[in-house]
Amino acid sequence: MLSIKDQVLWVSGKIDFENAEQYYQHGLKLIQAQPLPLAVNLSELEQGSTLALAVLIRWLRQTPNAQGLHFQAVPQKMLKIIQACHLQHDLILI
Repeated sequence: MLSIKDQVLWVSGKIDFENAEQYYQHGLKLIQAQPLPLAVNLSELEQGSTLALAVLIRWLRQTPNAQGLHFQAVPQKMLKIIQACHLQHDLILI
């Protein structure tokens, strides 16, 4: 699900309607316990859906100036959603 390794938040598995709130709450606790900015690695995320993106944006909104998270290894499908929603300037992608 979620883990912190070497100052990186690793997101794994599939975020769906049944577990999205759990991902959000658990991730928020982990993020708040770390120095910012924090890298969020999505390489182990099973599906880059709009719901998964919504969870990431909710986390981001809880950081100072909504810039405390840097996203890496963003799935191709999620990149297309980000571009279609014109969010590429709001998210820091590394």
